[in-house]
Amino acid sequence: MKRWIRFILMALPVLYMIAIWIMSGLPHDTIMDLPNNKMDLVVKESLHLVEFAILYVLIILAFLANGRLTPLVSLAAAMFASVYGLVDEIHQVFVPYRSATLIDAIKDVVGVTIAFLAINYMYFERKSRVGRWMAGFSEWTRPQ
Repeated sequence: MKRWIRFILMALPVLYMIAIWIMSGLPHDTIMDLPNNKMDLVVKESLHLVEFAILYVLIILAFLANGRLTPLVSLAAAMFASVYGLVDEIHQVFVPYRSATLIDAIKDVVGVTIAFLAINYMYFERKSRVGRWMAGFSEWTRPQ
């Protein structure tokens, strides 16, 4: 069972990256179009802060499940998620009805940075309740 959990947690970042790529290739109102244009804009713009932070967290969970999470790995995961956000913005330049802006790329990186700082604070520095759970989970799933 632990092997399957590790496998699923390792596959999730890849599947999520594929989902991001596919959704970025669709017109902006394909998946969600709120009736109020202002609300639609606020929701979609705020998703930039969350979208790549989720990717970072999924990458962290994959390393955590394999007992390989270190501060350097965490930094590399944050850099990877941020670069993927930049690549996604470039991808949107070539998609009709989509746009790529510097502010969107900045929001992607800010979201990843917030998640990075939270993970490092909870797991590596303070060992908060969440950090203790993460450490216990890592021990439980670590390959023998």
